[in-house]
Amino acid sequence: MSNRQAKDFLFKHLQDLPYFRALLRAVESSFYEGLPLPEPVYDVGCGDGHFASVTFDKKLDVGLDPWRFSMRDAKQYDAYKSLVEADGALAPFPSNHFASGVSNSVLEHILQIDEVLKETARVLQPGAPFYFCVPNHTHFDNLALAKIFGKPYVEWFRYISRTKNADSPEVWNARLERAGFVLEKWWHYFSPAALHALEWGHYFGLPSVVARALTGKWVIARTKWNLGLVESYLQKYASSEHLENGTYTFFIARKK
Repeated sequence: MSNRQAKDFLFKHLQDLPYFRALLRAVESSFYEGLPLPEPVYDVGCGDGHFASVTFDKKLDVGLDPWRFSMRDAKQYDAYKSLVEADGALAPFPSNHFASGVSNSVLEHILQIDEVLKETARVLQPGAPFYFCVPNHTHFDNLALAKIFGKPYVEWFRYISRTKNADSPEVWNARLERAGFVLEKWWHYFSPAALHALEWGHYFGLPSVVARALTGKWVIARTKWNLGLVESYLQKYASSEHLENGTYTFFIARKK
């Protein structure tokens, strides 16, 4: 916990992201503290590069993403030595090339998940660690409004969050085995109360959407005086504690 507070992941994410995304990303950033990342490092689904720029103390070797607008935004954060616009199921790299891999809150969005995992295993060296995190099988059942509006609301939230894979560790273990990985460790995190804060953020975050449309930035005033109250409110939810009832899961796998 002290490492996370010292680096102030929450405020760093709040400076550039809608508060609900910043909350989740701050928790996830803390998990990479102390994890070995031998080079070269492969980031599958790097997005706009903001997460890597905040989380890691050095540039990662390669960030891959299929979306052109993500590649455009990622250049400004300068978190990678190289950016590659490509599909994770057709990675343009030689086999056994990377010494470690990460994929932060990405794999839940991928329909062809088995193909992406197999291709990720192909480009990693034998014994290379692969770290990723995703919403788990309890995620949608714990939504605050699911208890009121039932399955139609769950399906709608699944749609707006673009979530294809919200599964148990057992399901992920089977996928990893098929792809050529061994699952070494996993833990649940992000309490149901934290999930509710994230859920409501999708609705209360409208001002950030307007700011993005008008200025190209989610947050206009990145200072403590503007963000301090939100930061203070979110601190109680920004816990990196491992929880039995956590709604997300962090995985540590290794290529066979």
